[in-house]
Amino acid sequence: MDIKQCRYFIAIAEEKQITAAARRLHMAQPPLSQQLKLMEEELGVALFERKGRMMELTQAGRSFYDYAVTMTKYMEEAVMEMQSFRYGIRGKLSLGMNTISDSLIPKALQQFRTSHPQVTYKIQQNESAQLCSLLDDGLIELACVRMPVKTKHYEVLHLPQEPLYYISSEPLETTGENGTYFDQLAEIPLLLPSTEGLGMFELILEKFREHQVKPSIMGECSDVAMLLELVRLGFANSIVPGTVLQLHHEQSFHVYRILDPNSTVGSALVWLHHRYLSKPAQQFVQLVREMLP
Repeated sequence: MDIKQCRYFIAIAEEKQITAAARRLHMAQPPLSQQLKLMEEELGVALFERKGRMMELTQAGRSFYDYAVTMTKYMEEAVMEMQSFRYGIRGKLSLGMNTISDSLIPKALQQFRTSHPQVTYKIQQNESAQLCSLLDDGLIELACVRMPVKTKHYEVLHLPQEPLYYISSEPLETTGENGTYFDQLAEIPLLLPSTEGLGMFELILEKFREHQVKPSIMGECSDVAMLLELVRLGFANSIVPGTVLQLHHEQSFHVYRILDPNSTVGSALVWLHHRYLSKPAQQFVQLVREMLP
């Protein structure tokens, strides 16, 4: 039995389906089924039992899962540690960024680049759900995601909460002392950031639901720069987190902070807790910790 087989077993145990595990491993289903059969024959025990379309670990399988995770973790750590001896701090920082990322991360990257000039970068932008899939598949090491996400398999470093803002080319007729409230926005057509069913789009809808307000949604726009330009031109009104205004401060439109209680959103830096982090990733996490308020 080798480490590759252990990774196959872990994928099946976590996905609970051969098809889903094969998709996660980017391989065909028949060879994965064959590898599982060979493992069970070598160990002399059944690792799974089928319950409908799902595959549940047997008692032996649950015990072996702990060993498999530990073995793959130590092997990955050993490989990464040897690479760090060879390359030092010349490794690669592999980072996923949410479509609307926290402004602290770009600042951290700028500072990291100054202190570690030999590190190269792989930075991918996507929705939080897709970033988690990339983490699970080992395609990135760290991800800045919009909370909440399911964090069972992740280490989580929470970033500061930030307020939401209503933006428009026209001034609001009725506002609070320093901003506006969700109920004042109920009849205003909104073009929301992100994509329906995902990310910031759903977070904003959830905030409306929490305050028992039904918004008027005219659509979605996953391109933040385009969204802000459409607001500036008077095509649409929107709601965005403070990060967007910090990163695109040159835009000119009317801005109102939403004053309702708990009308804030948060991000987090996450990584798999059972997978070894490269030296650049470890250093970057430490830098972000130090930069937190």
